[in-house]
Order: sequence, then structure tokens, then C-alpha cells
Amino acid sequence: MAIQKLLEEEFAGVDESGVRLERVGGLTVWEAQPVYKHQAAIRRIQDSIGPTETFDGDCACIWIADVSLVFSDGSQIRPDIAIYGREPDEDEQESAITMIPEAVIEVISKGYEAKDYEVGVPFYIAQGVKDVVTLDPRTREVRHYKRSGVLYFTSPVEILLECGCVCTV
Repeated sequence: MAIQKLLEEEFAGVDESGVRLERVGGLTVWEAQPVYKHQAAIRRIQDSIGPTETFDGDCACIWIADVSLVFSDGSQIRPDIAIYGREPDEDEQESAITMIPEAVIEVISKGYEAKDYEVGVPFYIAQGVKDVVTLDPRTREVRHYKRSGVLYFTSPVEILLECGCVCTV
């Protein structure tokens, strides 16, 4: 956990400054703290997350908002919503989570489109996240990225995730 300790020290005090920092594949990116419209979209999506009615798998459809994730390459990211098949291990409930999410949902902030589309999405897919969903609340464009490609929709749309969860974006 030496990487985690280093990152905690490097990112200490970031929330108080009004800026969010992330390290993605060696690149440090920042963005302003989210605004009301952004947070309202996240809340609406969170309220819709659950298993499909016909799902018979073992995914618990646990969602966590704005949580710190640390990947094996040292990247530290805070997705808007991370969806897991089970609760994080006990030792990860009071620190950054290292378990790879089943899915990630990002609400695009004005002026920070490149951070999510050009940096975040390819990184998540490369790390093994099965579904990456983006929502631009200004245009209502929804993109559903998978290893096989990307699908485009207009919000609101119900998205079936590979793990068996469903959400309305």
C-alpha cells in the first residue's frame, strides 16, 4: 500500500481548494468541483441502478459515488459512479479501492469533455472495466462504451450493463 500512502499525501487538501485531481496513466488531470446540474444527474442515475428483473447472476449492483480508486499502475481516479458486483473488502472501505469496478458512469462537466472522453474512457476500458457510460447533460447524449465498441443514445435511456445491472441514464 506504499503507492496509496504516496497518493494520499500528494492529493491531501485537494477538496478544500475547489479542485479535483486525478492521476491517469501517469498524466495528472484536474477539474473544478461539480455543480448542481452535474450532481442532480448523478443522483437520478444512482436512484435507477439495480439488477434486471430477469437477472439470475451474482452481481450485487452496488454503486459508489465519487470514491477514490487506485489501479495497479498507480493511477488514482474518482469516477462519478462506480458499480461493483460485491462490497469492497473490509480494508478498502476506509481507503482507496483497488478492486476493478464492473461499470463506471461519468457525467460530463462543461469544459472538461476531453478529460472524460479522451483520457478516462480509454483508461477504464484498458483496465478491464466492462461498461463505461457517459452522459452529457447539456446535449443529453449518452455513450455506452464496451470492448466491442460504442453505442450512442439520447437521455433518458435504460442501459443494460454486462454484469446484469440496469440503470437509466
